[in-house]
Amino acid sequence: MLSPVHVHASEGSDDHSAGSQIAKHEGTGEMLMTPPDLGVGNVGRVDGIDVSSHQGDVDWGHWWRAGKRFVYIKATEGTGYRNPKFTQQYNGSAAVGMIRGSYHFALPNRSDGATQARFFVQNGGGWSRDGRTLPGTLDIEYNPYGGDTCYGLSHAAMVNWIRSFSDTYHALTKRWPVIYTSTQWWDKCTGRSGDFSSTNPLWLARYAASVGPMPYKWPVHTIWQYTSSPIDLNVFNGGADRLAALVSG
Repeated sequence: MLSPVHVHASEGSDDHSAGSQIAKHEGTGEMLMTPPDLGVGNVGRVDGIDVSSHQGDVDWGHWWRAGKRFVYIKATEGTGYRNPKFTQQYNGSAAVGMIRGSYHFALPNRSDGATQARFFVQNGGGWSRDGRTLPGTLDIEYNPYGGDTCYGLSHAAMVNWIRSFSDTYHALTKRWPVIYTSTQWWDKCTGRSGDFSSTNPLWLARYAASVGPMPYKWPVHTIWQYTSSPIDLNVFNGGADRLAALVSG
């Protein structure tokens, strides 16, 4: 069991959830509950959700009965925010049988990637070989605090920031982090440079009837976040055996 975490109000106190800025900048499309690409009744898919403090104390039994089998939970943002509901969400989801993992909302203009990776791991973002913990996720998307959507970083600087976060997370946990992003943001802010496809699984945000094109160099996605209504809904690109393989490393 993880010890409780508390809020630091110095930054990120608005608690930006995964995809909140993507929806703001790219729209929510048709927001279909079951896009055609998912395949209605497809036994080879695994459904999941993601949550942040916005969801408060989650009724995990409800989502388990609704068929959700994995969840990502926001742990941190920048180096000044920790989700005050993290313990209830992380332990509660595991208690009903869900596979769960944590995500970090990146603020690349606040501190370097290595610093934010260490903060993430120290505050709920770690990984253990227990058969039910997903590798941590780097959520990198549009700047929620205004100004330049790429945080004022050049393409090369953004790639280096992401690489620093990824390498540090790997050094600390022996797992490569999942990268959560949208194709539009990624290709704009990295300039279609930097190849993470051989190491980092892709969690793609696109609120539409199809998953659409992949960001630079990724041939396929691992997870697709396809709507934020009534909660962030995700589908794993593969069956339960492939999800278990991602969990086990």
